[in-house]
Parts: sequence; C-alpha cells; structure tokens
Amino acid sequence: MERIGIIAKRNKPEAIKVVKDLIEWSKDKQVECFIDPEMAEFIRHPSLDKEQMPLSVDMVVVLGGDGTLLAAARTIQKRRVPILGVNLGGLGFLTAITLDELYPMLENILRGDYKSDERMLLKARIWRKEKVIDEFTVLNDVVINKGALARIIELETSVDHEYLSTFRADGLIISTPTGSTGYSLSAGGPIVYPSLQSIIITPICPHTLTNRPIIVPQEATIRVTLCSKEEEVFLTLDGQVGFKMEVNDRVEVKKGEGFITLIKSPSKGYFEVLRTKLMWGGDIVSNR
Repeated sequence: MERIGIIAKRNKPEAIKVVKDLIEWSKDKQVECFIDPEMAEFIRHPSLDKEQMPLSVDMVVVLGGDGTLLAAARTIQKRRVPILGVNLGGLGFLTAITLDELYPMLENILRGDYKSDERMLLKARIWRKEKVIDEFTVLNDVVINKGALARIIELETSVDHEYLSTFRADGLIISTPTGSTGYSLSAGGPIVYPSLQSIIITPICPHTLTNRPIIVPQEATIRVTLCSKEEEVFLTLDGQVGFKMEVNDRVEVKKGEGFITLIKSPSKGYFEVLRTKLMWGGDIVSNR
C-alpha cells in the first residue's frame, strides 16, 4: 500500500482529529495520503474528489458509520479498491473496526497481512412510460415505501417474469446479504451471511400476514410495479438517495456489476459482530 485515501464524516468533531493523526502516521510510514474535499475544508492537505480517489489510491479508509461507508461505496463500486471501515460511534455493522484497532490494522495491511470480504451489489433501474428515467447501484438495499400519511400501497412483483404477488403493504425492501442487517432486519427479514450470493425480498408491514420475506438467487431479476394511484410513494437507495414515484412506475432490480471489497477485522468474526451489535447472549435479569 503506497497511497491511501481517507473519507470521513465531517460533522463528527472526533473525525477531524483522527484524520490529522492518520496523516501524520502516513508521513512516518512514507505512505501518500489523500483526503476527500469536504474534509479538506477543515484540514490543509492534498485532496482528491470522491470520483477520482478510487482511481488513484490502493485503499480507502472510511471514518464514520455505516452511512458514511455506503456513500463511499457508491463511488468506489467499479474499482477493486479495498475499504477499511472504522466506526466512530453508532451501530456499525460495516464499519466494525474500532479506533483502538486502527493503527495495528494499518500496520498489518502495509505488510499485506489482512483478509477481506467481497460484497455483492444491486443495480436498480426505474422505468416510467417504458423509458428508463434513472439507475443506481447500491450495497445495502432498494426500498419502495409509502409516505407518512399514505394508506397501504399495492406493489405488483415478479421474479424473472414469473408473477410472485401483489403486495398490499407499507412498502417493499429488496436487499443484498450485506443489507440483511439493515432495514430488512427491522422489517422481519432474515440475517443472511454476507458472502452468500442472493437477493432478499422483504415486505414492510404486509396486510396479509402470510406474506413473508423470500430469498431468491443472485441471477434473478425482480420487477416491482406501483399500482396505487393516489398515494405518496418514494423510492430510496441505501437510505440516502431517492425520489417520488408515480403510478405504473416500475423498478427493476438485479445483481450489479463488480463488488465492494471490505477489509475484515482481525480480532472478531462476523458472528461476534452480530452478537455484539445485536446484544445476543447478554445477561438475563430474572424476576425470581
């Protein structure tokens, strides 16, 4: 690793200090370091646009939470640049590495002593009047959700041109295994091991209680058509990008090109992360 990029959540005061320390560390190790333009407003240091950074560095360090990493992943998606996600607070399934682990981890990475996961992506196309009006690539999920005051919406859904169901629900989540511990989990979806290649379809508060989450192969193409006429409905990508849908809009979701490479923590595996973040196996307080 000769050149590293740093993307940080700038509204976290501790992020500025960590970036400054990381810059000094990189100088001592004779590693070139570049920061994102937003952080460069606070720190005088060479910066690279987020679109240019993955083309110019050997690794990207993301300082923040899962939302910061998801935003970074959208710009890195077509490059096989590993991401080291460092948690600066919050739940942090993707940014599972702590600040205490950061510098020992970087030392290992410089020696080439590290392991990584390849995470699949989803590509979503939005059709309106038989024309593609936009497309996105996501790491976590594609969500169709009703507005706060809207009634139940109807979503006609098919898998590989085979009719699945018309969900009458608050919405529908289509997620990757990485996204299975996000919104899908809170809606009752399964936890899927992140290296599995599959797509999860999870209805949100379905009117029919027998409508349950379903896992389909990675090769599947899911098509969802909005049938409701007068309800306020939104499409959201990774919980960060979205817009209002219109009746008969169709969302087509399938596996995206390439993958995201996440550097793994050397001290804890995936199941330990689950136990820690979801507080499994904690002390049970008895009333007896």
